[in-house]
Parts: sequence; C-alpha cells; structure tokens
Amino acid sequence: MSSRRTVSLVTLGCARNEVDSEELAGRLSAGGWDLVDGDTKADVTLVNTCGFIDAAKQDSIETLLGAAENGGKVVAAGCMAERYGSELAEALPEAQVIGFDDYAAITDRLDDVVAGRPLAPHDPRDRRTLLPISPAERDASQVHVPGHFSDSAGAEGTELPYRAAVPRRRLTGGPVANLKIASGCDRRCTFCAIPAFRGSYISRDPDEIVREAEWLAGEGVREVFLVSENSTSYGKDLGDVRALETLLPRLAAVEGLERVRVSYLQPAEVRPGLVDVLTGTPGVVPYFDLSFQHASGALLRRMRRFGDRERFLELLGAVRERAPEAGARSNFIVGFPGETEAEFEDLVSFLTEARLDAVGVFGYSDEDGTEAATHEGKLPDETVAERVDRLSRLAEELMAQRAEERIGSQVRVLVESVLEDGAYEGRAEHQAPDVDGSTILYGGDLAVGDLVRATVIQSAGADLVAEQDDAQPEAVRR
Repeated sequence: MSSRRTVSLVTLGCARNEVDSEELAGRLSAGGWDLVDGDTKADVTLVNTCGFIDAAKQDSIETLLGAAENGGKVVAAGCMAERYGSELAEALPEAQVIGFDDYAAITDRLDDVVAGRPLAPHDPRDRRTLLPISPAERDASQVHVPGHFSDSAGAEGTELPYRAAVPRRRLTGGPVANLKIASGCDRRCTFCAIPAFRGSYISRDPDEIVREAEWLAGEGVREVFLVSENSTSYGKDLGDVRALETLLPRLAAVEGLERVRVSYLQPAEVRPGLVDVLTGTPGVVPYFDLSFQHASGALLRRMRRFGDRERFLELLGAVRERAPEAGARSNFIVGFPGETEAEFEDLVSFLTEARLDAVGVFGYSDEDGTEAATHEGKLPDETVAERVDRLSRLAEELMAQRAEERIGSQVRVLVESVLEDGAYEGRAEHQAPDVDGSTILYGGDLAVGDLVRATVIQSAGADLVAEQDDAQPEAVRR
C-alpha cells in the first residue's frame, strides 16, 4: 500500500459537526493522510453524517450512496452512524460505519478500510449510560467525546503548544470559526433524540477553550461562534453554573478576536447575569439564539420544556432594554401531537409580537426512541403541512419587517467575501453564520476580515444593504 493515502471529507448537518470534522481532519493529517476535495477521487470518502430529523438522515444516505457511485471506499461517521451503528451498516452495505469511539483511532480505521479489512460497527446504544448521572462526577476522559481533547501534554508528558497537541485542522478558512464549548444534553425533551446518541452533558475546560481561541486567532479568525447542544448549561459539571459568564470576557480579550458569539441558549436557563454579560461586554455580540420551540405553555409542558408566551416576551424585553439592537432568533416546531388550533394561534401571536430577526419553522415528525413518538393525538400530515406553510409565510414577512426596522441604524459588518464594484458581503452583529441572512456592504478598499462601521440603507427580506461610514477611521484590520 502506498504511503500517500487520500481522503475526501464531507460534512453534513450543524456547526457542531463541522468542528468534529476538523478534529477528524487534524487526526488524519497527523496520521499521514492527504485531504483532497470532492472533485478529486480519493482512496476513502469519509462522510460526517447528520441524524437529527428524517430529511437530514435522507440527505446523509443519498450522500453516502453518491460517494459509493464515484468509486473508492466510503465510510460513514457522525451522528447518523453513531445513532444506528450496525443497523446502518446492514442497511447500507455500500459504506462501512464508525462511531464516536473510533475518532481517536481514525487513521487506523481508515487504514483498515484501504487494506480491505472490514470494520466491526458498534451496536446502537444510549450514550447517556456511558457517563455518571451526576454532572459533578463526569470527566471527558471517561469516554471519547468528539471535539473534546486534552491539550496539556504530549505523548511523553511534556507540555506542548496548542496546535502541536490538538488534532484540529481548519477546513474552510475565512474570518469565522466554530468553537465547541460542550457536548451532549441532559434535558429530556420528548421530541428530541440527540441526548441518546450525543450523550450526557459535558463541558470543556475553560482554559482549553481559551487556548483554542488563541490558536484560531493566530490562524486569522476574527469571530468565534461558540457551539454546543445547550450553551446555557456550560459549567454545571465543572461546579460553576455561571461559568459561561466568566468565560465570555476571557474569550473577548483574546488578541486578534473582534467578536465572540454564543449559540443555542435555553430560555429557562438564561439568567440576568448572563444577559448582562451578553449585552454589556465589549467584543461579545449581543446575540440571542433562544430555543423557544413553541409559545403555548401547555404544549411546552407536553414537550417537557419550560416557559410560555408571556415569559418569553419578558425575556426578549429584558434583552432589548439593555441592548435595543440585539439580535434574536429561534426555531419552532408545529404540529406536535395534540397541538390544538388555539395552541397554534398562541404561537402565531407570540411570533407577531416577538420581532425576531430570524425564524426557523419545522413540522413535527416522529423520531426513533423519543417519548413523543408514543404520544396520542398525532395530527394528519396535511394539517402539519398547512401549519408549517402558514407559519413560514408569516415568519418571512416578520423577518422582512424586522430587517426594515434596521434601516438608518449603524451596524458593524465583518467582511467575509469581496464581490465587485466596491461591494462586499459580510454579517452584522445580529446575523450569525449561515442561518441569519447577510449584509451587502458598499465601501472603500476593504479586505476579508475587516470589521467596518456602516449605516443600513436598504433591506431585502432578512438581508441588509449598508454603506461604510465616511466619518469612521480605517476599517479595523490586523
């Protein structure tokens, strides 16, 4: 076998999966594998799958089949592979299957694949059982958690610089990078299967997170996007439920970083102190990715969640009192078992009042192994589809109105691409990567990574058009 082995790495799903792929890429690069793009035939195509909802699972299957048709070996990793293990391997003989526990030895696993040695896929199991029930007794060393690795010592026990010890290789470049702060979830939402295959909640050490942020800044990153299944729980297993409030200022102080953004906040866990840090810390973006899911209190109880329309509006009001231009987004599930017309109308009313910058709407579907899949009162498919369509159309209208409200306001735009004729594309502080729209910026001689003050002159849906302010000094550039 040639010593020059090639692998094409395909990533599906969320920002957390993207971090996991960069861990795999780093380990493979260190193990003698050359990463090639999808247009180049590789010895192995490694697909980091998504297993969240039916549409994502179908996309994963189609991607695996497409890779097999192009020749070469195919390996399925990621959430779908972990969730179904041997079941997926039996149903999809075109691909071999690995689980999260294989990530630390990914070079050995792919060596086996190239050599024609079959892999033994794991039997599906609930990863919550792999860690103690008590958060205080958990340790990432007890089980492999993607994106969690020690950077404190090398093979000989000697101290190593961050990059030498941490197996992460950036795959996309650019001025923005995801940074994982925790994995897993302890919540028991009746519609969600993620805790079963991602495991119990476990936080990364704050010092390791800061060191990784420093490395990213050295790689040219200007904004870090903190990702996890539930960022507001960060630190509870470290003995400090306010750990996120102390971590954010540390990250904002990292030389070279201009923005720190947090994803996925549970409304019931958003404390006043966290609101203060998110709205009052220079360098920390006043951005609230709030997991509302619905607005009817009765229906949220059936989802095994907390809150209601009034409490959610109070939270948004408290945020905007401190930072009127703060960004806010959320996702919503419609058609949950037993959802009445009155409960749906409660959600419609909330959405109308909430003035969110970005809204995601999903129709309920049964997920394997979830409590909701056993609930009575399932709505007809046509009813779910009608409600999805109605709420989606309303959401588009409301997002456009919210963007229009920002006309005339000043924003800070991080330039992410150069267009033509003095035009650039980037994001204002209320716009997260990939999901919240973007800002077309007209200005002077700018470059990717510049942070520019500008005035909004136009909106198009959730997107903005802005002009660089003449009165400002040269764009912030490092």
